[in-house]
Parts: sequence; C-alpha cells; structure tokens
Amino acid sequence: MKSLRLMLAVVLVSVSTVGFAQSDAQKPVAHSDAQKSFDQLKTLAGSWEGHLTTVPQQADVEGKYALVSLRVTSMGNALMHEVRIEGRMDDPITMLYLDGDRLLLTHYCDAGNRPRMVAKVSPDGKTVEFSFLDVVGSTRYGNMHDALFTVVDVNHHTEVWTWMDPEGKPVLARFDLQRKN
Repeated sequence: MKSLRLMLAVVLVSVSTVGFAQSDAQKPVAHSDAQKSFDQLKTLAGSWEGHLTTVPQQADVEGKYALVSLRVTSMGNALMHEVRIEGRMDDPITMLYLDGDRLLLTHYCDAGNRPRMVAKVSPDGKTVEFSFLDVVGSTRYGNMHDALFTVVDVNHHTEVWTWMDPEGKPVLARFDLQRKN
C-alpha cells in the first residue's frame, strides 16, 4: 500500500511537471529592445530613393540623387544596406546584425576602414540611433561615426549619417528616402 501511494505521488508530480512545461512553452517569448529594433529596421527591406543634404554643405554631394537598397540576408540574421550617390563610383556597404542583446552596425567604408556602431532605440520604436563603438583600419581620411534611422511610415524613412573628417569635425549627411518598390 505504501509503495502504491509513493508511485501515485511520483505519477502526480510527473504529470504536473509536464503540464507546467506545456504552459511555459505556450507563453510568448519576450524580445529584447535590440531584437525589436532589428525587426523594425528589417521592414525597410527594398529599394529607396531620395536626395542628400549635408551640414556643413559638401559641394560634391549636396542635393544629389541617392539610391539606397536594404536587403535581409543570412537567413534573417543580417540586414545589408547599400547606397549609391549620383555621380560617384563608390557604393559603401553597411551590415546590421544582432550580437547577443546588442544591435550592431559595421560600415564598410570607401575610406578604407570599418567603423562599428551600437544601437539605442527610442521609446516610440521608430528611431534607431547608432553610436560609435570602434574602428578597424586607418582613419587618415576620416570615418563614419554615427547613424540615425527614422521610420516615418512604410514608404518613407530618413537616415542621418555623421562623418568625422580627419580633423575630428563632423559632417552630417541626411537622406530623405521614399520607397521605390
């Protein structure tokens, strides 16, 4: 009789453990702010067009037409950003990706270096600000330092990139972009 009660107790504990495990499996997984920001930025996948403005004005690019392409790649683990500016031969590539609980950006710059930036999300979730983390390669010609992505709506977003010239003076490049397709 004692062994029957012991066995019944073991069975009841086992059944309740399975029940709790099943209820835990049905709970939604909480996403980090980095994951939410990354998911928001991935909605920008597609082709974009617009004009570039700079502060202080840079005659070689001021008002130029720009094409921006964003593509989700690596089975959803990376977002590739490519920009082409009218009259320029270069097309720098930027990769955005999660690294644990951080959203990072690596910019493969036409200046020959690779700055990395880490994201901070705004409370409304529509703005993702990337701040300088570190840089690999020479900064002899300057380097990209910060980036700010703002989702206005599904067909409109802005990007503000901060370039630090060799003397450490910032140049802001603002893209006002409309979805092309």
